[in-house]
Amino acid sequence: MFFLAPIYYLIIIYVLAAVLPAFFLMKYIYKQDTIEKEPPGLLWSLALKGVLAALASIILEMLGKSVLNWLVDPDNPKYVVLLAFLVVAVVEEGTKFFFLYRQTWNDFNFNYRFDGIIYAVFVSLGFAAFENINYVFSYGLSVALPRAVLSIPGHMGFAVLMGLFYGRAKLCANRGNRFSCKINLFMGYIAAVFLHGVYDTCCMSGTTQSTFIFVVFVAVMYLAVFLLIRHESRTNAPI
Repeated sequence: MFFLAPIYYLIIIYVLAAVLPAFFLMKYIYKQDTIEKEPPGLLWSLALKGVLAALASIILEMLGKSVLNWLVDPDNPKYVVLLAFLVVAVVEEGTKFFFLYRQTWNDFNFNYRFDGIIYAVFVSLGFAAFENINYVFSYGLSVALPRAVLSIPGHMGFAVLMGLFYGRAKLCANRGNRFSCKINLFMGYIAAVFLHGVYDTCCMSGTTQSTFIFVVFVAVMYLAVFLLIRHESRTNAPI
C-alpha cells in the first residue's frame, strides 16, 4: 500500500499540471461576466460537454484521417494543410459547436450577448483540459508548460470568436431575424475553424518558416482575443 502512494501522488501531479491552466482561464472568463453571473452548474455541465466533444472528435478524426489518406498521399505537400483544416479543425470545432448549441441555445440563462462567449469558452476549455491530460500522460510533464502557454489558450481563442458570433446569433433570433441568425452561427463556426486550421497547419509543418508564422500568429491572436474579451465584457447587453 505504501509503495503505491508515490504513484498516486504522481498521478495527481500529472492531472493538476494538465487541467490547472484550463481552470485558470475558466476563472478569468467567468470574472469578465460582470452583469449577471451564469449558474456554476450550467458552466460545469458545459465543461463536461467539452470532454464529450473531445471523445467524439477522437473517433471522427480517425475516420476523417482514413478518408484523407485514401484520397491524398501523406507525402503530398498539401496533405498537412488538408489534415489541419478539413479533419482536425472541422471535426473539433464541429463537435464543440454541436454540444454548445444543444446545451445552451434554448436555455433561459442565455439572456446576454456576452453569455455566448462564456458558454463557448467553457466547452472549449473542457475539451482542452481532457486533451491535455492525454498529452501529459503520454509524453510526460515536459509538455505541460508549452501546452499551458500555447494549446489551452489557443482553444480559448478559437472559442471566443465562435462565442462572439454565437451571442449575436441569439440576439438576431430573439428579434425575429432568422437569416442573420443563421449567418452568425455559420460565421462563428467558420471563424473558429479558420483559426484552428492555421494554428495546426503551422504546428504540423515543422519548418522554420511555419514556426515563425506560428509565433507571430499566436501572439497576434492572443492580443486580439483578450482585447475582444474586454471590449465585449464592457459593452455587454441583454438579448
